[in-house]
Amino acid sequence: MVQTGLHHVTAFSGPALRNLDFHTRVLGLRLVKKTVNFDDPGTYHLYYGDAAGRPGTILTFFPIEHAAPGRVGIGETQETAFRVPRASIGWWTHRFIEKGVAHEPLVQVFGAPTLRFRDPDGMMLALVGVDVGDAEGWASSEVPAEHAIRGLHGVTLLLDRAEPTAAILTEVLGLQEVGREGSLIRFAGSIELGGLVTLRAVGGFLPGRPGAGSVHHIAFRAADDAAQAAMGQALAARGLHVTEQRDRQYFRSVYFREPGGVLFEIATDAPGFAVDEPIEALGQALKLPAGLEPHRAEIEAVLPKVA
Repeated sequence: MVQTGLHHVTAFSGPALRNLDFHTRVLGLRLVKKTVNFDDPGTYHLYYGDAAGRPGTILTFFPIEHAAPGRVGIGETQETAFRVPRASIGWWTHRFIEKGVAHEPLVQVFGAPTLRFRDPDGMMLALVGVDVGDAEGWASSEVPAEHAIRGLHGVTLLLDRAEPTAAILTEVLGLQEVGREGSLIRFAGSIELGGLVTLRAVGGFLPGRPGAGSVHHIAFRAADDAAQAAMGQALAARGLHVTEQRDRQYFRSVYFREPGGVLFEIATDAPGFAVDEPIEALGQALKLPAGLEPHRAEIEAVLPKVA
């Protein structure tokens, strides 16, 4: 079966060490890759996910030490949600109180308990309680496996109009509409991890402003280069500009702006995060692509120190 849905979500943050502490210690995610922004090697690119760094579990950040705050608006991702066991929502509520994490009262969204909160940069996140079956989470020093985040649940996009974006999701990216609730329209891919994209059409809001706490892009899965190329051709036939393929070391990517203004990426599943270090050692060393390796000393000299 073709696996359709999200591959990863990439956002901007403030200081790298604060970002790392919150997402690994407070949320209990695994740091699966410590590398740099290939387009700006003086900046880290940190990848968080599950034990194996599977597509559909990955949240990544470009940390910028003195970044100005972003503003969520039209043409941006409003919320990024993770899956947790349904029975663990109470445990997480108590944890957020204990750790002083800004959060909202528990609500039901499409029938699932949803705990919305913000990271230290104000990024809107949520934990959604679902039935996870036998899926095991990554056990960190503070978050036991039974309560651990299981991967991405989905994203909510803030748009002027929903219909043009919905057409791209269903006709090109392989998602299907599965429900409506108030101003929300939900689409689902073929897999549970990162399978949901929800559109919220709000009319004439201000456009978003990039900065700390804002999402740069969301990436959808392509099984391989051929599947990615087919999607690119379908987008071009609709008059959308698609970039050339770019090698991101752990996947190969093309980018485009969907009609609502959100930057979308299509990323291949292969080769994955174990291509340059074993799974048991993921995230421990600074990894650089071959083209940047000769400049390692200069790059390490300007990067802030993190664990």
